[in-house]
Amino acid sequence: MSKPDRPPSKQEKKGKKSNARWAVTIFFVTIFISGTISFTSSSLMQSSGIFVAFVILLLIVMLGIIFDVVGVAVTTAEEKPFHSMAAKKVPGASECIKLLRNADKVASICNDVIGDICGVVSGTAAATIAAQVLVVFQWLPEQVASLMLSALVAGLTVGGKAVGKAVAMRSCTSIVFTAGKLIHWLKCIPGILLPKRQRKK
Repeated sequence: MSKPDRPPSKQEKKGKKSNARWAVTIFFVTIFISGTISFTSSSLMQSSGIFVAFVILLLIVMLGIIFDVVGVAVTTAEEKPFHSMAAKKVPGASECIKLLRNADKVASICNDVIGDICGVVSGTAAATIAAQVLVVFQWLPEQVASLMLSALVAGLTVGGKAVGKAVAMRSCTSIVFTAGKLIHWLKCIPGILLPKRQRKK
């Protein structure tokens, strides 16, 4: 005789609601970030030469690698070193603890959201650069130009992330601390600028 299904507890219901809320939030955040990066990169590339467009492409690839490094570091690092820092009121230590306690969400944003967006945008940017290359080198077949740039972007992305993961696992504590300090100083910016605005009034 089979046992009757146990009704979900309040904690399980709360967990399901939290997961659903997180999924909806990450959906809209992804749309916003993807639209912002795509619009900015395409606008800059259309009004720039091949060299500047290539630099923008490299920056997009580097952005994806950097966030991938942070995502891996957050899932690898431990809280213990940051508790002693927080007790000494070291700037950024409390932010590091929050990052580590939400490692799954931080990794999702860094590795999945930002990483995938940069991958898609870098592919589009490569196609834009290929079109610019064909204008200069008209003798070059279109498929060859697209293939070369796509292969270059893929190689830089995969190779960069492979190196980045090794660095993240070896220096996870320092990387998380750097991210925590950056978040701390970004949070301090409104407090620094607000008094100046009030003085002008």
